[in-house]
Parts: sequence; C-alpha cells; structure tokens
Amino acid sequence: MSAFGFVLHDRLGAEDISPTVAWLTERSHEVRFISGDARRIGLPELGVGERDFPVGLDLVVSMGGDGTMLRAADLAVREHVPVLGANLGTLGYLTEVDSDGVTMALKRFLSGAYRVEERMRLGVELRRSGGECQPLSALNEVVVEKSEPGQTVRLDVELDGAGFTTWVADGLILATPTGSTAYSFSVGGPIVDPVHRSIIMAPVAPHMLFDRTMVLRPDCEAKVTVSGDRDGGVSVDGRRVEALRPGESLVCTAAERPSLFVTFGGHDFHAVLRQKLGLWER
Repeated sequence: MSAFGFVLHDRLGAEDISPTVAWLTERSHEVRFISGDARRIGLPELGVGERDFPVGLDLVVSMGGDGTMLRAADLAVREHVPVLGANLGTLGYLTEVDSDGVTMALKRFLSGAYRVEERMRLGVELRRSGGECQPLSALNEVVVEKSEPGQTVRLDVELDGAGFTTWVADGLILATPTGSTAYSFSVGGPIVDPVHRSIIMAPVAPHMLFDRTMVLRPDCEAKVTVSGDRDGGVSVDGRRVEALRPGESLVCTAAERPSLFVTFGGHDFHAVLRQKLGLWER
C-alpha cells in the first residue's frame, strides 16, 4: 500500500478529484488532503494539518497551476517526498501532466516507470537587529523589495562576506534556475535550465548604471542589508512574508535539501518554453 497526498487549487471541487480518490482507495492506498481542501470537497475525514500532511507519504500530487505546485513543494520538502504536478488550465512551467492524465500518471508511479528530478531550493535566513534569526526556504525566488509604492529601497549587497555594491531600487531578486522563468524573467534575467544549480541575482528597476543580472555559484552566500531610512519587505515565492527594518539583513545560499519532482520524460523544458513563449512559429 502507498500513501498519496493531494494539494488542490481553490477552484477544484469534489467532482474533479473523486474519481482519483475512488481509484486509489479501491486499491487500498491511503489518500489524504490538507484539512481546508478536504472540507471544501466534502471529504473532511481525509484531512490532516499541514504539519502532519507530508509525514509518511510516498507522493504529493499537486492539482492546479504553478502556484499550487509551489505550495505542494514547500510541504513535501519537509519530509523529502517527491511531487507530481497536474496542470489545470493554461500551460504551467512546473507541472508534469494534464489534469485528465492523473490516473495514468499514478499507474506509472506505482509501477516504477518514472524518474525523480532534483530542483535546487534557496535557504534563507532573516537576521534581525535584536539578534533573532528566522529561517525561510524558496523554490522560485526570494525578493527584498520596497515597502511603499512610489518609493525605493536602499540595499547593501555582500557576496561571500565581501562588499559588492549598493542598489537603490524597487527591489532585488535572488532566484533559483526553477525560478528563472518567474519574476526574474520579467526583469530581463536569463532563462536557466531548471536542473542546473546556481543563484540568479537580479535588481528590479535600479537607480544606477549597473543594472545587470548576475549568475552566482550555488554555494555563494549573498547577504542583502536594508540601509538608509526606509523599510524593506521580503517576499518568498510570490508571498509577502516579512518586513525588514534598516540595518536588518537577509542571507541566502543554496538549501541543503532540494525539491524532488516526478517526471515521465515527456515534459521537455525546451518544448514548454517554445509553447509558452511562441518561439517556433513558421
């Protein structure tokens, strides 16, 4: 018997997931959901809290888009569980199969006809003025950004303990290769194959001549300190999580534990780019 956990997009209802649940339970496999998702689809008995959700699972199945996949990956990495992404609607960068192919994908997983792809994550530490350190983790990117519209934030950047530059900008993105097609891409950053290991450092609307994106070693330690007299904010994978006061810092390097993605070999990254960006139109 295997154990499967499902993370659902908000618009999914019972009719979207019930056939898959029935298929698994008829074969004596365990199925679980996060409590809120379970209540929404009318299966509260299969719901557990987020802390307990990944414990003992063989696979986490994300049913939604890239946002749902990011949420699933955050939960799964705690227990080193692989994630399978089922896409709803438009083509996603992170998902592996279409939503109507979930049962077939589960059959292939159970038969062992799959491989696991490692995706580098960022290990982040917020260092407070009072000495407190707060750990965070990101699959796509972490951003230190301005706290108010119409303003900028002043950011002192150190690389491997040595001063590098000061940016006065809307913000600074530190992204993984997986996140190179997300926020970093929108500010002119490079597209990097997602199985590569590196840190992409991209300023957002900097008020200085040096406005280039840099690709750093994965073990490079990037420290970003809010200077000047304006607060900054920290966003992780698109979610605003914290404020940084002047003098407080964010330290970022490759996380020790990667996310694990299940793949069947048919979801080619270059093909996704061609379709998503309309690159092969003759």
